[in-house]
Amino acid sequence: MTAQARTLEASHVLATVRNHIGHLTLNRPEGLNALTLGMVRSLQRQLDAWREDDQVKAVVLRGEGPKGFCAGGDIRALYDSYQAGSTLCEVFFEEEYALDLSLHRYSKPVVVLMDGFTLGGGMGLAQGCDLRVVTERSRLAMPEVGIGYFPDVGASYFLSRVPGELGVYLGVTGKQIQAADALYCGLANWYLPSAALGDFDAGLDRLQFGPYPLKDLQSLLAGLGQQMLEEAPLAELRPAIDHYFSQPDLPAIIEQLRAVNLGHSHAWALATADLLESRSPLAMAVTLQMLRRGRELGLEQCFAQELHVDRQWFEHGDLIEGVRALLIDKDKQPRWNPRTPGEVTAAQVSRFFDGL
Repeated sequence: MTAQARTLEASHVLATVRNHIGHLTLNRPEGLNALTLGMVRSLQRQLDAWREDDQVKAVVLRGEGPKGFCAGGDIRALYDSYQAGSTLCEVFFEEEYALDLSLHRYSKPVVVLMDGFTLGGGMGLAQGCDLRVVTERSRLAMPEVGIGYFPDVGASYFLSRVPGELGVYLGVTGKQIQAADALYCGLANWYLPSAALGDFDAGLDRLQFGPYPLKDLQSLLAGLGQQMLEEAPLAELRPAIDHYFSQPDLPAIIEQLRAVNLGHSHAWALATADLLESRSPLAMAVTLQMLRRGRELGLEQCFAQELHVDRQWFEHGDLIEGVRALLIDKDKQPRWNPRTPGEVTAAQVSRFFDGL
């Protein structure tokens, strides 16, 4: 890598310390702050340094620009590297997962501002943080099945621990949720209106830390925001989601969505069945298996499971075709293999988990 390229990569993660708080900003707003390998490494280096620095009491993580915290990994770059025979995709996921795991285990409190789009790899960063803040602009999702991939970055841990079948629903459909649902699902724990983010920053600069920095940060958030919002759409849909997404497999889920009318959810159920039939059948089936396995696994085991599947996915999964159809040729006509959920066999799914 040239010196100019290294400088550019470094500029994609901005780091500064103010008032004993380390501020990390993802700085690729033109790409919705999507992660590159260089950004992953910059974040890890800075977090490692601040962990050992007694003058740093806490960390705040955010994205540059009003549109998003982080739209995930730079999947186009990973596609290009795989097509060129590079090992970038393997190295990227190994180091990204290690970064995400280190946030779950970080010894100092971390605040993440999930303002705007927080998708895929952005969720991987955010869900390891202690204080996960959403605004009215927040859009959270694990949308991977739409491009023939599966929810990774620890999703088999954090989605499998969402109440009832909501995590399975979010993983298998790839649906986006907003602030009220994020709080209801436990994927966020504070709401701030975006207009209050400036006041939050000012409060951080004035904060006087006692012996428990996490409590000091919570007190600041309590003065500006709240921990619950009324009228979470998923709360109303919860009984239907728990019924449909507890079915044994995808064909059964889709059949129930089309055949059974529960309460006032019939229009939603039909739309959800249509959505599932547009996604990668193999990716959805593997996701369903992965999330159900994840309920019985610890955090490190979930990351190990995802990395094990990922190492096989570029060759045997639907990602290359999904990226071609949606990002390269943009014909939006992916030729999934198998073509329908009913054609996916148990053996095709279980092969990805063999040898774990």
